[in-house]
Amino acid sequence: MAQSEQDMQAKHSDQPQKKFRISNMDCASEESEIRRAVDGIPGIDALRFDLGARVLTISGSSTAIPDALKAIRMAGFKPEPIEEKVHTTLGAYSEAPTFWQAWGKLLTALGLALAAESIAYAFPATTWIKALGMGIALGAIFLSGFGVYGKGLAALRQGRLNINALMAVAVTGAFLIGQWPEAAMVMALYAIAEAIEARAVDRARGAIKSLLALSPEQAEVRQEDGSWIRMSVKSVALNSVVRIAPGERIPLDGTVLVGQSAVDQSPLTGESLPVDKEPGDEVYAGTINQASAMEIRVISPASDSTLSRIIKAVEEAQATRAPTQRFVDQFAAIYTPAVFALALLVALLMPWLAGLTWLQAVYKALVLLVIACPCALVISTPVSVVSGLAAAARRGILIKGGVYLEEARKIKAVALDKTGTITEGKPKLVAFETIATDEPEQRIELLAKSLAARSDHPVSKAIAQGLALQPREVKAFEAVAGRGVQGAIDGHPYILANHRWIEERGQCSLQLEARLAVHEKVGRTVTILANRDRVIALFAVADTIKPSSIEAIAEMKALGVVPIMLTGDNDATARTVGHEAGISEVRGNLLPEDKLKAIEEFEGRYGVTAMTGDGINDAPALAKANIGFAMGAAGTHTAMEAADVVVMNDDLRRLSETIRLSQKTHAILWQNISLALGIKLIFLLLAVFDDASMWMAVFADMGASLLVVFNGLRLLKAAK
Repeated sequence: MAQSEQDMQAKHSDQPQKKFRISNMDCASEESEIRRAVDGIPGIDALRFDLGARVLTISGSSTAIPDALKAIRMAGFKPEPIEEKVHTTLGAYSEAPTFWQAWGKLLTALGLALAAESIAYAFPATTWIKALGMGIALGAIFLSGFGVYGKGLAALRQGRLNINALMAVAVTGAFLIGQWPEAAMVMALYAIAEAIEARAVDRARGAIKSLLALSPEQAEVRQEDGSWIRMSVKSVALNSVVRIAPGERIPLDGTVLVGQSAVDQSPLTGESLPVDKEPGDEVYAGTINQASAMEIRVISPASDSTLSRIIKAVEEAQATRAPTQRFVDQFAAIYTPAVFALALLVALLMPWLAGLTWLQAVYKALVLLVIACPCALVISTPVSVVSGLAAAARRGILIKGGVYLEEARKIKAVALDKTGTITEGKPKLVAFETIATDEPEQRIELLAKSLAARSDHPVSKAIAQGLALQPREVKAFEAVAGRGVQGAIDGHPYILANHRWIEERGQCSLQLEARLAVHEKVGRTVTILANRDRVIALFAVADTIKPSSIEAIAEMKALGVVPIMLTGDNDATARTVGHEAGISEVRGNLLPEDKLKAIEEFEGRYGVTAMTGDGINDAPALAKANIGFAMGAAGTHTAMEAADVVVMNDDLRRLSETIRLSQKTHAILWQNISLALGIKLIFLLLAVFDDASMWMAVFADMGASLLVVFNGLRLLKAAK
């Protein structure tokens, strides 16, 4: 699906980039204000927002960036440059405000507002009492609303009517017409509700913090003299040897050199069971070594580990705007000026139409402004989208933007690669038949194991792994290219051969051909054990279906999604695997360009079509499909680049999870929009045709905001 123009520009921009921290930027509405402030400045290529870290990245020419900063400051924000050499994502997220910065001022402001209300209610309205109350009210407004006033006045100077402008006008107007206790209380409650809302939104963005906490800051590294020293992971060079004790988190991506252990990969992949690792296997930063000590050779620096790429992918996804969010931003841009116009009409016409005094009409108009504040509407979409992205990330599903999270619910067909997607992607011994009936079965297995264990061929490895006996010594061992292997065991020559070699040796028979045809028809690779005189046994090897694939296909069908297999394998193997998996439409013998044409055909026939593959051979089809899913992408750069959704393990059931999460996100998005607009409409009618106070207005506005925030946070439960 297409991303927004600015997001695409940010992704492909070659212009210089500068990062700025904006402490009072944590809401989608403030992002929109900054975008509007910078819009139209020549030389600015793209803006990239990381609201969780309160960081703005500006791409543009060296002369345009100062102009953009000036416009941002005029809008009431204070961008502070971040030095690239010291900036890290962890640093941006780890800064926490003190209690006074977060709550102290607001609680003091609330206390002063209550004091102002008490003075107005309990004491006679003498001049000095009134002056005291007004002073206390001003103190409450100053403590709680200074930032709101700054941004509101900046917006009014530029002729922009936003949330802050609404509040600044409403509170100032209430103060001037003598409603200073309510003005103070409205501003204090508004600021407190905004702080609660920001904290709630931070929960949704907490997936980044939790991912950052996965990676240890230090690693135990072997030195040239053989000693071990703990050092920062940032200082560990490629090809260094790192030791990980049982129970420790793995600090860097690497290949196991020494040791065998079970590794908990659930923080990255969502897999519930540990994965056994042995020398030669890859392990990933942030996973947990459970059983015994291991030594690994580092294959990626800390800045380019699998965990780092996951964090970057989630950050980029959270920075992009979903279609519903763009719609709401456009709606709010029309809605807010319309509310101002309505409030002005109420102030001017109500004295004539309803017989109100001018002060009563102005007060009613100010109540209207507070009720109509579009904050709940504007915040309703990003908090839901970010919660959905975070929920997916915790399940090992990296969705590269809100657009894909929203669009996944529309998927009607899924094209599936066979090898490594539906199947395990590596051969296994699936059948063993004895031909020479006078040979003991255990002896036959021993001979095959001894020969297969000496070969590096994948088929031989599958046979060796499938037979449990300890191999015997093989003398005069030789691998014959394109044929098989041979050697002497206990003084007798044997071969482990393919069909061609047996034919060349004249050892085929009608009985053997019939048995071979049965296995070859279903796509199995057959290897034959023979001595100088006769065929002894045959071993069938095949790429087996993952246990989860059959369940995953059934889940897709239950969701109304049509599964289709596309593979470069032969038709017979494809049909066998498809039948076993429950897929009726199967296409074999396909080249990458054939898969691309098939995706175009399915989009015309079914509608929104997803492609699922390994992200390498299937890259053209992944790019062409409406949504591309890369499977088993832990450690694979190509998969992360090619796909729109990256599934960090090989479990096809994650596709159905993504579709269901998309459906739930869409439902909550429109629940929030309906709640925000419905509550506004009810209280707007009350404000115009009945008595409604500013207290009621602020509770209606901020109550709606908090309601949509906490409703959006329900998506985080999908991660559990």
